[in-house]
Amino acid sequence: MGCPTNERFVTIRSGGRVWAVGAIHGEAERLAALHAAIEERFEPGDRFVYLGNYLGHGNQVAATLDELVAFRGALLAVPHMNVCDVAYLRGSQEEMWQKLFRLHLSVEPASVLRWMLDRGLQQTLAAYGWGAADAQERVSNGAQEIARWLSELRSRVEQYPGHLELLASVRQAAFTDDGALLFVNSGLDPSRPIDAQRDAFWWGGDQLAALTQPYADFKKIIRGFDPSQGGVSLEDYVATVDGGAGFGGTLTAACFDGEGNALDRIDV
Repeated sequence: MGCPTNERFVTIRSGGRVWAVGAIHGEAERLAALHAAIEERFEPGDRFVYLGNYLGHGNQVAATLDELVAFRGALLAVPHMNVCDVAYLRGSQEEMWQKLFRLHLSVEPASVLRWMLDRGLQQTLAAYGWGAADAQERVSNGAQEIARWLSELRSRVEQYPGHLELLASVRQAAFTDDGALLFVNSGLDPSRPIDAQRDAFWWGGDQLAALTQPYADFKKIIRGFDPSQGGVSLEDYVATVDGGAGFGGTLTAACFDGEGNALDRIDV
């Protein structure tokens, strides 16, 4: 899935409108309603960037991934749509999910698991049939037991068509091929070049929110999750497309032109 230029980044074709979908956090019904609204507004040449955080917090995680997989298939069935026109970024939730499958290598796996459970992983595990207490018990029994548990978890995820493939396709950031727009999950360290960001994409939200000038040569940075829950903001150098889904708010998508101007907005 997706159209990565390398293992970290994906390039979006310029020359068309770009729909950016904010943090979903397991709100499948809102996502289906959002997709229906986008279908009504769709124009030939539109691109799509999902800005991460599909998992966690909400109680419909599996159904959310089902909806993402189904809508991607519908989009790619549209004449002249290209596989490169639909991109999925890795949010903090997906980053934790990937780190979970390396938990047996951790020095303090029980502490790492507790940290992740408190930040949304509990709901994601529940979607695939694992309670927090059961997970913690398995993790407390050493590296071999952790590896067995993770193998069982992976097998359960494999029962849901397209889920593993979608989660494997996520990339750290995206940008248009003309270098005008940069898409990230939450944060960015303005003092570092794009290929030296590392964890700042997920945990550097405060630095990005304080940006008062363009970053590098990008005209606008578009992010999908604000950890401070400050609401949607589509102006200036940083656009935040986060209506608070998963935390009692709305699921938001915004449509941008090639210069970063907001053309449309949907909240459900």
